[in-house]
Amino acid sequence: MGQYNLDLPALIGSRICHDLISPIGAINNGLELLNMAGTGAASGPELELIGQSVESASARIRFFRIAFGAAGDQTMGQGEVTSILRDLYTATRIEVDWQITVSQSRNDVRMAFLALLCIETALHHGGRITVTQREGEWRLQAEADKIALEDDLWSLLSQADQDKQLQPAQVQFALLPILAQAQGKEVRLHSANTVLTLSF
Repeated sequence: MGQYNLDLPALIGSRICHDLISPIGAINNGLELLNMAGTGAASGPELELIGQSVESASARIRFFRIAFGAAGDQTMGQGEVTSILRDLYTATRIEVDWQITVSQSRNDVRMAFLALLCIETALHHGGRITVTQREGEWRLQAEADKIALEDDLWSLLSQADQDKQLQPAQVQFALLPILAQAQGKEVRLHSANTVLTLSF
């Protein structure tokens, strides 16, 4: 895939996330103003549900902006990454332990986020994912009571040219190997009944 074709979808993703985050933030600010007004209007379950939904949407947009947006030459520090992951997974059965303490290129974080989305599909009942990086090699290890892999889907990570119809929720399996190849890397998978390791 040419560089133009690779960058254009990323720019579209960035644009969509950028345009959505402002109204989501405005809704959240409105809820905070209702709370500060002291009218009691924000204490009901209806507005509490709205608040939780807004927080969830905001966290997902921030995550998607990295995973599917344009990477550029920026770097991301541990605090920014862990904040995004905490907000995204706080109400789920998946725990992510980001053990990387030094800043990383946004492109590498992007690939790690796509790898997380891949691993999510194998953790039907939740689990723990540990993310490490050493000497340029990224390693994401998932531990769960049961690992469930869809073989023809996961094989795309090593054979990206397969003719398989993907669902929108599976696009990360096509995008990750393309980005890895552009960086001169190879995506590797090792799995067992309760442990899955994805590295690149």
